[in-house]
Amino acid sequence: MSWCRVRALLLCLTCAELAGCSPILDWREFRPPGSQLVLLFPCKPSAQERRVPLAGQPTRLTLYACSTGGQTWGLAFADVTDPVRIAPALAELLASAAANIGGEPLRRAPLRVNGATPNPGSLRLRVPGTLPGGKAVNMHVAVFTHGTHVFQATMLGEDAAPEAAEVFFDGLRVVP
Repeated sequence: MSWCRVRALLLCLTCAELAGCSPILDWREFRPPGSQLVLLFPCKPSAQERRVPLAGQPTRLTLYACSTGGQTWGLAFADVTDPVRIAPALAELLASAAANIGGEPLRRAPLRVNGATPNPGSLRLRVPGTLPGGKAVNMHVAVFTHGTHVFQATMLGEDAAPEAAEVFFDGLRVVP
C-alpha cells in the first residue's frame, strides 16, 4: 500500500473516530437571567419574551429554547407577582402545553426541584400528541414554582428519549 493511501486511510479512521465521539447532546449549565434557576440544556438556547394572559392577568413570559437530536428543549418562566395566582398559573401552563399538541397526559407524577417552593401543583407529565402538520410527537413537561415565579420545562420530539429527559429534568435546581 502506498504512503498516500495509508495517510488517507488514517485520516478517514481519525475522522470516523472523532465523529463517533461527537455528542449530539452537548449538555451545558445555563442560568436564565431574571431567575434563580440553574439547568442543563443540550444545546445553546435562544431567548424570546412576550406578554401572555396567565392566571387572569397579562404577564411577561420569558422563553429559552433550542433544538438538537430531533428534540426541542425549552424553559419558560414568569413572575405572577401574587401568591394567589401561582396554582392557576401552573395549571394553565400544563393545560396549554398539552393543548399545543392536542394531547392528553399519559403519565402524571409529582415533581421535586431542589430549592423550589413546595407546591402540590408542581408536576411532571408525559403527553403524546400531534403537531399541526400531523407529525406524532411525545412531550415531557414539568411545572414548578419558586416564590411567585412559575416555571415550565419542556422536551418535545418524535422520540422523547427517557435518558435525555432524565438529564434535563434532574438538572433543574433553584439557587440563591
